[in-house]
Amino acid sequence: MTETPAPSCPECSSEHTYELGGLTVCSMCAFEWSAEAAAEAAAEEGDADAPRVVKDSAGNVLADGDTVVVVKDLKVKGSPTSIKIGTKVRNIRLVDGAGDHDIDCKVDGFGAMQLKSSVVKKA
Repeated sequence: MTETPAPSCPECSSEHTYELGGLTVCSMCAFEWSAEAAAEAAAEEGDADAPRVVKDSAGNVLADGDTVVVVKDLKVKGSPTSIKIGTKVRNIRLVDGAGDHDIDCKVDGFGAMQLKSSVVKKA
């Protein structure tokens, strides 16, 4: 019967760890952690490195450089006109910006702006 090696300490990276109750303890720095917390932290780190998937209103995956079509009229602050349904927007760029807008683009007649992926459909 082979024993699985104890995990390294997440604080000091020491290999000298042991289990005590439901926790793993480092004998070098006395840091205590649970296996569940370590697994959750590893899962969160993996999610941060994963590429973000942005989908349009129909569920299609969008990518940088795609052409999309606006699926509903959009009012634009400071402009007397709105972006009409069916307007094509070329060469979009996906962003991880603050707020809920995830597309940077240039709309003909309006200039640079940000759109939500929920109001466009892949062309």
